[in-house]
Amino acid sequence: MGRIFEVRKHAMFARWNRMAKQFARIGKDITIAVKNGGPDPHSNPALRRVIQNSRAVNMPKDKVEAAIKRASGKDAANFTEILYEGYAPHGVAVLVETATDNPTRTVANVRSIFTKHEGNLGTANSVSFQFKKMGVFRLNPDGIDQDDLELFLIDHGLEEMGESTGEKGEPQIVARCNFPEFGQMQKALEDRGITPLSAEHEYICLTPTELPEAQATEVLEMIDKLEQDEDVQKVYHTLA
Repeated sequence: MGRIFEVRKHAMFARWNRMAKQFARIGKDITIAVKNGGPDPHSNPALRRVIQNSRAVNMPKDKVEAAIKRASGKDAANFTEILYEGYAPHGVAVLVETATDNPTRTVANVRSIFTKHEGNLGTANSVSFQFKKMGVFRLNPDGIDQDDLELFLIDHGLEEMGESTGEKGEPQIVARCNFPEFGQMQKALEDRGITPLSAEHEYICLTPTELPEAQATEVLEMIDKLEQDEDVQKVYHTLA
């Protein structure tokens, strides 16, 4: 067990704005999950996972239920998931996950943000080789024998496990697996009666880029603008 290395986090949003963005992201995730697997979380593991993640951002239960109902209706939006790749200033690689009902609008907005911040929007596979897609489970350590759990999960796809902290500095256990083993890990945790604080895929950078503070700030300003775009779900980068 060690301390999981995680690329620098930043909090440039006002709290209410960040929360609204998180709720919008979860709402799109719910729509995609329901469209693909139906509205019953008991038979739809993807929806079950999104509902878990909604709790991690304190999304009210009535909002989650309303989102599931909307997603089940005939007028529900159809979102296309698109991954954009490029470079922020100073050579920092960036992946931008989007879910959009208008790809033309989305690519124009993403390209504009890259350009205005002296970055470059690239082509498919131009920077993705610098990341590894993994399943990431964040757990509340209370009542968990970490060594015992680690030994158990190794047989279910665990690649690495360690300690980390949440946004408020609260202790967490982070367990990662190769993405193809995501469902196997999710079921193993459920079989142990463990409900993750969150369970989702993440692109983990393989070689972090270290920059002086002034240059890092320029990169984070671009990332912040990307994260505020209505079609952007998540942004991953190599900035250490």
